[in-house]
Amino acid sequence: MDQPEGRPMRRDAARNHRLVLDAALDVISEHGTDASMELIASRAGVGVGTVYRRFPNKEALIDALVVTLLEQLINAADQELARDEASGLENFLRILGNHFSRHRGYIDKLVSHTRQECAEHLRDLIDQLLAQAQRHGRIRPEITLGDVQATIWGVRGVVESAGAVAPDAWERHLDIHLAGLRAPEPPSTRPPVSRADLARISGAPRGA
Repeated sequence: MDQPEGRPMRRDAARNHRLVLDAALDVISEHGTDASMELIASRAGVGVGTVYRRFPNKEALIDALVVTLLEQLINAADQELARDEASGLENFLRILGNHFSRHRGYIDKLVSHTRQECAEHLRDLIDQLLAQAQRHGRIRPEITLGDVQATIWGVRGVVESAGAVAPDAWERHLDIHLAGLRAPEPPSTRPPVSRADLARISGAPRGA
């Protein structure tokens, strides 16, 4: 039976719940969504009955995994925003790429099972990270949330296409895209010679 709503799980039940989710993340990443509940139970070190008590079917388990992954991404975005550094957006995109790579066995499920309100919340955080990077002069001012989302789609596509053959290919792809998003650096940050200085220089006697 499921835990009654509002009542905290017993310590052993909470531990088993965490073990099953952690095992499912690893097993489904390795074998895809066709991985059996028995294999997940074995990896978690619990009986298959324990798995079915918490998750009556594979769809319910995947829904829980999606929630777990989204919580991790939201926490990561919040942390980057709290640091208020120029590289926050780039750091988050690398975290996202690592999530895609680690869980490439069910990226499609991650997307299709994500509730709209959760997706919008994460999108809002990415938009705030973009604004933060632009405020610091790291990202070009004309870059939009749509541009960042297209970069994310590209990373996901590389992860899915390259698979286990080239699991790190997405990192170079992201590097190239980030180079295009970044604001150009000035040739020098030192103050220029002022017009008044130029007048004094041109009017000064030779050798002065």
